[in-house]
Amino acid sequence: MIRENTEGVYVDAGGVFKQGTEDEIAVQEDINTRKGVERIIRYAFEYAERHQKLDGSPRKRVLMSDKSNAMTHAGGLWQRVFKEVSREYPQITAEHMYVDALCMQMVRDPRQFDVIVTNNLFGDIITDLAAALQGGLGMAASGNLHPGKTSMFEPVHGSAPPIAGKNLANPFGAILTSAMMLHHLGLSAEAGKIEGAVLEAVRQKKTTQDIGGTLGTREAGEWVAGMLAETGGG
Repeated sequence: MIRENTEGVYVDAGGVFKQGTEDEIAVQEDINTRKGVERIIRYAFEYAERHQKLDGSPRKRVLMSDKSNAMTHAGGLWQRVFKEVSREYPQITAEHMYVDALCMQMVRDPRQFDVIVTNNLFGDIITDLAAALQGGLGMAASGNLHPGKTSMFEPVHGSAPPIAGKNLANPFGAILTSAMMLHHLGLSAEAGKIEGAVLEAVRQKKTTQDIGGTLGTREAGEWVAGMLAETGGG
């Protein structure tokens, strides 16, 4: 999931007129720049070129999702840029899907997708859906990428303060975030070993309660560390 995260409705442009009256009007602007849209779309195609799936097979498809049938101006920009950039990557299949249809298809069969790129708002929504398909927010890794400069990586759930210090939090989101960072740094072999260890933990139910296991945070993390040590990945 490749999400633009500097533009869109999150720039907080707009305002309220006649607030608190029966004639109140609220306007929220969706800001999309050619530069921002092209940067994220190009990154999605480059990501597909550089990264394999967990089973080692190549990523051959990039799907752009929008709601251009309703948001015609912003969607039109995304549509034009996506078509132009896709021509530079003829080896990768470029596809489009409206975001409501994408949500339905993700629930029906997420295996059909390789790389999905979308705007800030839709990306916020569908990454939570994708996290649920993984097993919950405790499994989801994320990175805030600044191409060519310093990037920041963090598990989607953040610090999970309600269960801090209780040995309940799922450590896999944080562990998989470290793997994502290694991928970004070009250390894909090392990242693959981490991902493989987490996958084996899930298969053997050496996990926390949220995904069907009985271990605590420390025990689940130690199991993955032990697996990495056994396989030469630690």
